[in-house]
Amino acid sequence: MGFIAFLKTQFIVHLLIGFVFVVSGLIINFIQLCTLVLWPINKQLYRRVNCRLAYSLWSQLVMLLEWWSGTECTLFSDEATVKTFGKEHVIIILNHNFEIDFLCGWTMTERFGVLGSSKVLAKRELLYVPLIGWTWYFLEIVFCKRKWEEDRDTVIEGLKRLADYPEYMWFLLYCEGTRFTETKHRISMEVAESKGLPKLKYHLLPRTKGFTTAVQCLRGTVSAVYDVTLNFRGNKNPSLLGILYGKKYEADMCVRRFPLEDIPQDEKEAANWLHKLYQEKDALQEMYNQEGVFPGKQFKPPRRPWTLLNFLFWATVLLSPLFTFGFGVFASGSPLLILAFLGLVGAASFGVRRLIGVTEIEKGSSYGNQEFKKKE
Repeated sequence: MGFIAFLKTQFIVHLLIGFVFVVSGLIINFIQLCTLVLWPINKQLYRRVNCRLAYSLWSQLVMLLEWWSGTECTLFSDEATVKTFGKEHVIIILNHNFEIDFLCGWTMTERFGVLGSSKVLAKRELLYVPLIGWTWYFLEIVFCKRKWEEDRDTVIEGLKRLADYPEYMWFLLYCEGTRFTETKHRISMEVAESKGLPKLKYHLLPRTKGFTTAVQCLRGTVSAVYDVTLNFRGNKNPSLLGILYGKKYEADMCVRRFPLEDIPQDEKEAANWLHKLYQEKDALQEMYNQEGVFPGKQFKPPRRPWTLLNFLFWATVLLSPLFTFGFGVFASGSPLLILAFLGLVGAASFGVRRLIGVTEIEKGSSYGNQEFKKKE
């Protein structure tokens, strides 16, 4: 094991990375709070500023994937589709099988210049998570309780508010509603059988309300839907902790572009279109499992230096005073100060671990585990 590889496994290094992310995130959240005064004066300036503030935080996680772990992301698509990346408003449909699927998606948004302006239809619980939810609030992320009767007006209002967004945005939808587990899959297929829908092998039954509503509300704003099917070579199941330990993975993403005008305007027909899409996604996963590749030409968009430079900036700004302070505490010889400092370190470690836990499948929500569900 080389020295760099050894460093990547050390807890103290992980703690320092977490410290930089958390403290820079709190600073960014405070700056975002201050930008609220811009909203009534110049809404579009407020949005552009917050896109860049969000980029400064999220790109630190992308840096871990690209530069720290060295994970490779390969696109399988066609040249015409790739040429549109970062040049239009789109809806993204991504399978929800892995702990770091969102991070692979962020890597692609970063490489095509839309990380700061990327959006998602997110569960409302995330709104209260420090850094993650707080940053998303200032970015006008659409939150939902995943109870359509309660969400309808909120979701429609949030989507319509994005109609004049000044930066190209990729709006992410996890149509399955929750991460794939064997239990959720079994229940989901029971629902599919009861509704007379074809069963899926690698996906949960898509929930159509969010998709059809997004298409209706953003029609005239977004140009297309990108269907993204993600898998990892070697049948790997990566985690954010694995990334933090410097483990390298190889992600393959099959991207297909569907012009929005090709998607039916009628809600029922649009829902049927989505079900058909998931049957195709299932076939793509089957092909990948058998052949080890997706169809289409392979593209490897080059990683950009900005994620690394951004992290190095925050590390320089925040770690220098931390080291100075820590040295002063231990030099003082005061047991009380030393214990207080170690307690602060322990609290920081706990906080970082809790943030990482948000991404873990086994700690995910129980949404989708109910034995009986209402028909959409």
